[in-house]
Amino acid sequence: MIPLLDLKAQYASIKDDVDAAVLRVLDSGHYVLGEEVARFEEEFARYCGTKHAIAVNTGTSALHLSLLAAGVGPEDEVVTVSLTFVATTAAICYTGARPVFVDVEPVTLTMDPAKLEAAITRKTKAIVPVHLYGQMADMDAIQAIADKYGLPIIEDACQAHGAEYKGKRAGSIGLSGSFSFYPGKNLGACGEGGIIVTNDDEQAKAMRMLRDWGQEKRYHHVMKGYNYRMDEIQGAILRIKLRHLEDWTEARRTRAARYSALLAGSRSVQAPVAASDRRHVYHVYAVRTPDRDHLQQALRDEGIHTGLHYPVPVHLQEAHADLGYQVGDFPVSEAAAREVLSLPIYPELTMRQVEEVVAAVEQDAYVS
Repeated sequence: MIPLLDLKAQYASIKDDVDAAVLRVLDSGHYVLGEEVARFEEEFARYCGTKHAIAVNTGTSALHLSLLAAGVGPEDEVVTVSLTFVATTAAICYTGARPVFVDVEPVTLTMDPAKLEAAITRKTKAIVPVHLYGQMADMDAIQAIADKYGLPIIEDACQAHGAEYKGKRAGSIGLSGSFSFYPGKNLGACGEGGIIVTNDDEQAKAMRMLRDWGQEKRYHHVMKGYNYRMDEIQGAILRIKLRHLEDWTEARRTRAARYSALLAGSRSVQAPVAASDRRHVYHVYAVRTPDRDHLQQALRDEGIHTGLHYPVPVHLQEAHADLGYQVGDFPVSEAAAREVLSLPIYPELTMRQVEEVVAAVEQDAYVS
């Protein structure tokens, strides 16, 4: 059996350090927004190349606070993409604003700048590009349009820890960038977690208050805030994992390169393409195939687990039918949703296992 992801193997490789960090927190008696979280914020900001990092309880909360701090609220519109996890849209809705979707580029599956300007109206308050599967969107083109209309960019970097665009880290280009530390992410907590990075002092100040009930100091609430605080155990664990992130990222990239080499000329699938000016960190290794469900079942029969990211684009989700979109509105996103299949990828995946997965993929193509 080859799993899609093996978190037990990751834990085993750092068990002693993680266990010691957790016990250190338990012994301290300080469990929320303490020294471990503060030090993790400093270390993650340094990793991203930003002045500030504000740790929160989830990636969704990170997006929510980023939008609020940028002034997004009721009656506003926020332009984003539909090919993403639903949390991107949910965070916009939490502010009272309306999500407005644009289609994605057919190769990178990130926001298509050529479609962006047409979606901007007088109500538009922000742009949220999603760095999907570990690859950043075309930030220069998006930034040029944002600058033309005086709009802030909020980067959804929840799948892009350590990804780069022309040498700049994810989260460091827009007004702010939001990350998730859900356990399966490239940098994952042992539970929930998230963080916002920014170079803007006022944005950082506002988000620090918003995550902690709007307090400027204890029991002095200057704005209506939220209980979005990160706990100390997650901060301590993430500090340990951050030290390994670059090695883990290069391991992912090496395995992705092996997949792509073996799948060159495949009769069954199309391998993902990394843009030449970007560092793809392969949170997901997403191939495309016209008969996705058949291939997934064939691999399952061989003991190979795969994933679907994402089989229904947000504009076609029942929960967001009120937005009024229909089938055919975003054809590139809809085609990707029908065709994308995520193959196993994680640092502990062996090259032999990569070869076994590819052999199974190609055997299915031969049988089919």
